Amino acid sequence: MPIPAVNNVIVAMLIDLTASAFAQDIQARTLEAINHTHWAINHFSVDGRSGIDIIGPYQGGGGGCCYVAPARWQQGMTVRVDWETGASGVSELADEFPGFADRPKYLAWVGKVEAQKRQHSKVVPVPDYTGQKVCGLTVHFLPCEELQVTTSCYAYGSPEYPIKTPLHLPEPQSCPK
Repeated sequence: MPIPAVNNVIVAMLIDLTASAFAQDIQARTLEAINHTHWAINHFSVDGRSGIDIIGPYQGGGGGCCYVAPARWQQGMTVRVDWETGASGVSELADEFPGFADRPKYLAWVGKVEAQKRQHSKVVPVPDYTGQKVCGLTVHFLPCEELQVTTSCYAYGSPEYPIKTPLHLPEPQSCPK
C-alpha cells in the first residue's frame, strides 16, 4: 500500500525539520519598527518576512512574524530590509482628500498619493547580541534611507535600549549620495 509509505515519509520529514530547528537553537520573535521620519512606512519586511503595520511619521509599530535569529551571533550577520514610504495620513496631501463623490477629482488625488510612494531596500549589519536574550528585531527608519537595527528586549526610550537616536530627527535639505 503506497499511502502508509507516503505518510511515513511525511512524518520523517517533519521530525527531521523539527530536529533541525532544535539543533540550530533558533530564536523566532516579532518584527517591530520605529519611524524617525516625516514619511509613512506603508509596509516593510526583513529577509522577506512582513512587519505587517503601516507606521506613521514619528511612530512605532510592526508586530509581524518573525525574525529568526541564530542562537549565536556571527561576524558579518546582516538582514535585508525592504520598505515603502509615502504620504502619511497627517500630510498636506491627506488634507486635500476630495471625497469619493467627484470621481475625476478622487482619481487625480490618488495619482498624487501614488506618485509619492518610493520603494527602498538595504542590507544592514545585525549588532552583536552575544550573551543577550534576543527579542526579535526592531528596525529604526531614519532620514536619508538610513537604518539601524537591534535585537534588544528593552523598549525604545529606556536607558538600557542600545539605540539612542531621538524620535524626531530633522530632515536634511539633501541626503548624501
